[in-house]
Amino acid sequence: MQSSRIFLFLASLAASVVPTQAQIMPEEHRLRLYHTHTRQHLDVVYRHGAEYVSEALSRLDAFLRDHITGEVHHFEPRLFDVLSDLLSASGHPDAEISIICGYRAPVTNEYLRTHTSGVAKNSLHMQAEAIDIRLPGVKTSLLRDLALKLGRGGVGYYAGSDFIHVDVGRVRRW
Repeated sequence: MQSSRIFLFLASLAASVVPTQAQIMPEEHRLRLYHTHTRQHLDVVYRHGAEYVSEALSRLDAFLRDHITGEVHHFEPRLFDVLSDLLSASGHPDAEISIICGYRAPVTNEYLRTHTSGVAKNSLHMQAEAIDIRLPGVKTSLLRDLALKLGRGGVGYYAGSDFIHVDVGRVRRW
Protein backbone atom coordinates (compact mmCIF):
# COMPACT_ATOMS: atom_id res chain seq x y z
CA MET A 1 0.00 0.00 0.00
CA GLN A 2 2.78 2.38 0.96
CA SER A 3 4.71 1.62 -2.24
CA SER A 4 1.70 2.40 -4.44
CA ARG A 5 1.31 5.81 -2.72
CA ILE A 6 4.96 6.56 -3.30
CA PHE A 7 4.60 5.50 -6.95
CA LEU A 8 1.56 7.77 -7.44
CA PHE A 9 3.37 10.66 -5.78
CA LEU A 10 6.45 10.19 -7.98
CA ALA A 11 4.31 9.82 -11.11
CA SER A 12 2.44 13.06 -10.38
CA LEU A 13 5.72 14.81 -9.62
CA ALA A 14 7.22 13.63 -12.92
CA ALA A 15 4.14 14.77 -14.83
CA SER A 16 4.43 18.26 -13.37
CA VAL A 17 8.05 18.71 -14.47
CA VAL A 18 7.79 17.17 -17.95
CA PRO A 19 7.47 20.05 -20.43
CA THR A 20 4.36 20.25 -22.55
CA GLN A 21 4.50 20.42 -26.35
CA ALA A 22 3.81 24.18 -26.16
CA GLN A 23 6.83 24.63 -23.88
CA ILE A 24 9.05 22.61 -26.21
CA MET A 25 7.82 24.24 -29.45
CA PRO A 26 6.62 27.81 -28.83
CA GLU A 27 3.73 28.90 -31.00
CA GLU A 28 4.83 30.30 -34.35
CA HIS A 29 3.37 33.58 -35.52
CA ARG A 30 3.53 33.79 -39.30
CA LEU A 31 2.58 36.52 -41.74
CA ARG A 32 2.10 36.10 -45.46
CA LEU A 33 2.13 39.44 -47.25
CA TYR A 34 1.78 40.78 -50.79
CA HIS A 35 2.76 44.39 -51.51
CA THR A 36 0.46 45.87 -54.14
CA HIS A 37 3.02 48.49 -55.28
CA THR A 38 6.22 46.43 -55.41
CA ARG A 39 4.43 43.16 -56.28
CA GLN A 40 6.65 41.35 -53.81
CA HIS A 41 5.54 38.49 -51.55
CA LEU A 42 6.84 37.71 -48.08
CA ASP A 43 6.16 34.65 -45.93
CA VAL A 44 7.85 35.01 -42.54
CA VAL A 45 7.64 33.68 -38.98
CA TYR A 46 8.13 36.90 -37.03
CA ARG A 47 7.59 35.57 -33.49
CA HIS A 48 8.10 32.31 -31.60
CA GLY A 49 5.92 32.34 -28.50
CA ALA A 50 6.63 35.67 -26.79
CA GLU A 51 9.97 36.20 -28.56
CA TYR A 52 10.18 38.32 -31.70
CA VAL A 53 12.62 37.06 -34.35
CA SER A 54 15.02 39.92 -35.10
CA GLU A 55 15.96 38.69 -38.59
CA ALA A 56 12.27 38.38 -39.49
CA LEU A 57 11.57 41.89 -38.17
CA SER A 58 14.37 43.23 -40.38
CA ARG A 59 12.86 41.45 -43.38
CA LEU A 60 9.45 42.94 -42.57
CA ASP A 61 10.97 46.44 -42.22
CA ALA A 62 12.58 46.12 -45.67
CA PHE A 63 9.42 44.69 -47.22
CA LEU A 64 7.27 47.50 -45.82
CA ARG A 65 9.71 50.24 -46.90
CA ASP A 66 8.50 53.44 -48.49
CA HIS A 67 7.83 52.14 -51.99
CA ILE A 68 8.55 55.55 -53.53
CA THR A 69 11.81 56.57 -51.82
CA GLY A 70 13.02 53.11 -50.80
CA GLU A 71 13.61 54.36 -47.25
CA VAL A 72 13.38 51.67 -44.54
CA HIS A 73 12.21 52.31 -40.99
CA HIS A 74 11.95 49.92 -38.03
CA PHE A 75 8.31 48.92 -37.45
CA GLU A 76 6.66 48.60 -34.08
CA PRO A 77 6.35 44.77 -33.75
CA ARG A 78 2.97 45.04 -31.99
CA LEU A 79 1.57 46.08 -35.38
CA PHE A 80 2.43 42.63 -36.72
CA ASP A 81 0.54 41.10 -33.79
CA VAL A 82 -2.50 43.16 -34.78
CA LEU A 83 -2.25 41.76 -38.33
CA SER A 84 -1.86 38.21 -37.04
CA ASP A 85 -4.83 38.59 -34.70
CA LEU A 86 -6.92 40.06 -37.53
CA LEU A 87 -6.19 37.00 -39.66
CA SER A 88 -7.26 34.70 -36.84
CA ALA A 89 -10.39 36.73 -36.13
CA SER A 90 -11.33 36.60 -39.82
CA GLY A 91 -11.18 32.81 -39.82
CA HIS A 92 -8.32 32.89 -42.36
CA PRO A 93 -5.16 32.54 -40.23
CA ASP A 94 -3.01 31.46 -43.19
CA ALA A 95 -4.28 34.04 -45.70
CA GLU A 96 -2.04 36.46 -47.54
CA ILE A 97 -2.61 40.11 -46.61
CA SER A 98 -2.43 42.70 -49.38
CA ILE A 99 -0.35 45.68 -48.30
CA ILE A 100 -1.42 49.04 -49.70
CA CYS A 101 0.95 51.18 -47.65
CA GLY A 102 3.49 50.49 -44.93
CA TYR A 103 6.16 52.99 -43.96
CA ARG A 104 6.00 56.50 -45.45
CA ALA A 105 8.96 58.84 -45.43
CA PRO A 106 7.98 62.40 -44.43
CA VAL A 107 8.57 63.63 -48.01
CA THR A 108 6.24 60.93 -49.38
CA ASN A 109 3.62 61.68 -46.75
CA GLU A 110 3.69 65.40 -47.58
CA TYR A 111 3.42 64.69 -51.30
CA LEU A 112 0.42 62.39 -50.78
CA ARG A 113 -1.17 64.85 -48.36
CA THR A 114 -1.05 67.65 -50.92
CA HIS A 115 -2.09 65.53 -53.91
CA THR A 116 -4.76 63.19 -52.44
CA SER A 117 -7.26 63.17 -49.62
CA GLY A 118 -7.30 61.33 -46.32
CA VAL A 119 -3.58 61.60 -45.52
CA ALA A 120 -2.81 62.97 -42.05
CA LYS A 121 -0.05 65.55 -41.58
CA ASN A 122 1.41 63.57 -38.66
CA SER A 123 0.54 60.11 -39.98
CA LEU A 124 1.66 57.13 -37.94
CA HIS A 125 2.90 55.66 -41.22
CA MET A 126 5.91 57.98 -40.76
CA GLN A 127 6.70 56.31 -37.41
CA ALA A 128 6.19 52.80 -38.88
CA GLU A 129 3.26 52.31 -36.53
CA ALA A 130 0.52 52.05 -39.19
CA ILE A 131 -0.31 49.95 -42.21
CA ASP A 132 -3.04 49.99 -44.88
CA ILE A 133 -4.33 46.56 -45.88
CA ARG A 134 -7.00 44.46 -47.49
CA LEU A 135 -7.62 40.74 -47.15
CA PRO A 136 -8.70 39.10 -50.42
CA GLY A 137 -11.88 37.10 -49.94
CA VAL A 138 -12.94 39.09 -46.85
CA LYS A 139 -15.19 42.13 -47.15
CA THR A 140 -13.30 45.22 -46.10
CA SER A 141 -16.23 46.31 -43.91
CA LEU A 142 -15.95 43.01 -41.99
CA LEU A 143 -12.19 43.45 -41.66
CA ARG A 144 -12.83 46.95 -40.24
CA ASP A 145 -15.32 45.56 -37.72
CA LEU A 146 -12.86 42.87 -36.62
CA ALA A 147 -10.08 45.45 -36.22
CA LEU A 148 -12.39 47.64 -34.14
CA LYS A 149 -13.23 44.69 -31.88
CA LEU A 150 -9.52 44.15 -31.22
CA GLY A 151 -9.41 47.67 -29.74
CA ARG A 152 -5.65 47.94 -30.14
CA GLY A 153 -5.25 51.25 -31.99
CA GLY A 154 -6.70 53.35 -34.75
CA VAL A 155 -8.86 51.91 -37.50
CA GLY A 156 -9.67 53.79 -40.68
CA TYR A 157 -12.11 52.54 -43.30
CA TYR A 158 -11.67 53.54 -46.93
CA ALA A 159 -14.61 51.89 -48.68
CA GLY A 160 -14.02 53.65 -52.02
CA SER A 161 -10.44 52.39 -52.20
CA ASP A 162 -11.31 49.04 -50.57
CA PHE A 163 -8.78 49.01 -47.72
CA ILE A 164 -8.49 49.61 -44.00
CA HIS A 165 -5.84 51.40 -41.98
CA VAL A 166 -4.69 49.88 -38.69
CA ASP A 167 -2.19 51.38 -36.29
CA VAL A 168 -0.93 50.96 -32.74
CA GLY A 169 -1.63 54.54 -31.70
CA ARG A 170 -4.53 55.54 -29.49
CA VAL A 171 -7.84 53.78 -30.03
CA ARG A 172 -9.98 55.74 -32.49
CA ARG A 173 -11.89 55.27 -35.74
CA TRP A 174 -12.71 57.13 -38.93
